Amino acid sequence: MKIDLTDTTAGEINKALVQGRRAIGTPAVGMVLTLVIVTDEENAYDALKAANDASREHPSRTLVVIKRISRTPRDRTHSRLDAEVRVGAEAGTGETVILRLYGEVSQHADSVVLPLLLPDAPVVVWWPVNAPLDPAKDPLGALAQRRVTDTYTAEEPVRELTARADAYTPGDTDLSWTRITPWRSMLAAALDQVDCRVQAVEVEGEAFNPSCELLAMWLADRLDVPVRRSPSAGPGLTGVRMDTTCGPITLDRADGSLATLSIKGQPARAVALKRRDTAELIAEELRRLDPDDTYASALRYGVDRLNTVPEQEASASTPEAASSSASDTASASPDGARSAAAEAAKAPAKKATSSRAAKKAPSRKASAK
Repeated sequence: MKIDLTDTTAGEINKALVQGRRAIGTPAVGMVLTLVIVTDEENAYDALKAANDASREHPSRTLVVIKRISRTPRDRTHSRLDAEVRVGAEAGTGETVILRLYGEVSQHADSVVLPLLLPDAPVVVWWPVNAPLDPAKDPLGALAQRRVTDTYTAEEPVRELTARADAYTPGDTDLSWTRITPWRSMLAAALDQVDCRVQAVEVEGEAFNPSCELLAMWLADRLDVPVRRSPSAGPGLTGVRMDTTCGPITLDRADGSLATLSIKGQPARAVALKRRDTAELIAEELRRLDPDDTYASALRYGVDRLNTVPEQEASASTPEAASSSASDTASASPDGARSAAAEAAKAPAKKATSSRAAKKAPSRKASAK
């Protein structure tokens, strides 16, 4: 069932929701959370489709906030709220309200969303595109216990990770981190099968892919070893190689769906690591609404600390430099000593010559007399 409302209010939208539930014969509210999607008109369809698919696992009230840009100065001063209420089969297993905000009301979206939130239920805010730099300080983000962004859609994803680390607040998460959950599980299971120590790690993947950077930072933070980031043709993550004291452990995925896990001394095995769609990622994030401390630790590790030189090599290079500088000083010191000795030998000779001339002067004066 679909109900269209033009130039409406939050109270009229609530009445339409009750009317729709009664019309389809389900007056009781059986939803577990409120999902707020902040997007534009271009990405609203894909985001709403992913939310409807995820609602089969998490029945929720979905509020889609679309801020429309007014073209003329007169339209900017005139505020208007249009709504589209969907209940029943068109809204998945929950309820959907599409809010289109015009004029000044678009700057106060939190005042429109607040009366529509489910009482005594958690709130999740998701920005598919154009997420704020500090989601927790956003007016809509302040209403939520969980804030979901996606740095993959940013213009500079790697630099966006640094901004996310600086503005991190417990409850923030990113779909780029959710995409590597199967990789983290598989790598952890591979290390559980061997009794050895990891010495170095290499992560291969597409350039400017934040998921590759997050996986590298997670490995560097947890294993405390140097991690090298290598670009590849993709798609997405293509491989991880861990050099251990027992031999290399590799996890390669060239086609984006099937990976190969190789451990020294064991036969290679095929592992399903397909690239998941947005609906699966959102469903995974809605399963856990508490702060993700592992994500926070990996994010704060820092992209700049990747591709670092091991401390053993740095310490080995220092004595070489010191010995070379000492040898240069030793080779240069004899020449300096010889030149100083020559100058010192010349100085007394000049002094003696001047004294002889002073002694001869009186004899000449006497002969003149």
